[in-house]
Order: sequence, then C-alpha cells, then structure tokens
Amino acid sequence: MTVYPIHDLASAPAESKRPLDELKQAFGFIPNIAGTMAESPVLLSALAGVFKQVHAGTFTEAEIQTLLLTNARTNRSAWPVAFHSLLALQAGVAPATVQAIRDQRLPEEPKLAALSTLARTLIELRGHLDEQTVSAFHDAGYRREQLLEAITVIAASTMTNYTANLTNPPLENAFQPHAWSE
Repeated sequence: MTVYPIHDLASAPAESKRPLDELKQAFGFIPNIAGTMAESPVLLSALAGVFKQVHAGTFTEAEIQTLLLTNARTNRSAWPVAFHSLLALQAGVAPATVQAIRDQRLPEEPKLAALSTLARTLIELRGHLDEQTVSAFHDAGYRREQLLEAITVIAASTMTNYTANLTNPPLENAFQPHAWSE
C-alpha cells in the first residue's frame, strides 16, 4: 500500500510542478517515485538539481547506472533496483553485470567492479573508506575528483532509495520484468 499519493502535474503542489516537469522531460514520463516525492517540493527540487549534476559529470551513463543500481541494491530498495536495472541495460551495461549487481556480486569487468565496490563500501561504511578501496578505484582508471563525484550519485540515490522504501510506490509496467525483492 502506498502511504503517499503519486502526484502528476495537475495534482502536485505548486512548488513541485517545475521539478516534476523537468523529470518528465528527462524520462518522457513521470516515474512513480518522482510522483511520490512531489508531496515535498523541497525533496523533489533537491533531487532534480542533483540529477542534473550527476548527468553533467564525468561518468558515462553506463557508469552512472552501475552506481545507481549498486546503491539501490545496497539500500535494499525494490523500486529503484527495477528502474535502474532497465536503465543500465539501455545504457549498454551487460546483462550479466546487471544481474551480478542485483545479486550483490561484483561485475566481471574490472572498471565497473571497482565502481560498484566503491559505491557499496561508501554506503555500508558511511563514507569511511579504507585505502585498499580507494586504491582499487584509482587503479581501475578513475580520477581523484571522480571519487568525490561518486558521492553526488550516492546523494541522488539516497533520496530516491529512502523515499521508495518509505512510500513503496507501485512499479510501472515497463519495469515489471526487472522487479526485485530480497
């Protein structure tokens, strides 16, 4: 049962209409999670702003989706796991990599494995990384600023994952083939 309504542009609070429309333009529809977030203009506006920064950064779309899917799985958040599974596949992430992350295993591709490890470790250890994780990230070819940029992706994920865990929005039909549960 959904605790919060799923707003659209007609029902959303006035302050949520602009960021809701921005997300609609980005995705071609209003994801149910954004509709629930619209109840709080502060939350939705923050997500829309962070979303823009994430996609204006240095990570490829496949890397962004690897981070987002890892974060959703680490936070045990069903709606985002399904959503980012589909987006990862659309971004060219190999199906085996998507499945590995969903199963909380590392991708075989070393660069994505280092990225997924970084994301999971940042969340599990609340930012207290050991030198081995940082070195593996850099050894995989990522730059120092990208370590900090990854925190931006985690911020976006945290807003979405926690909202999904709290509000439990229904999964859209397009994401049903990627439904996930523990």
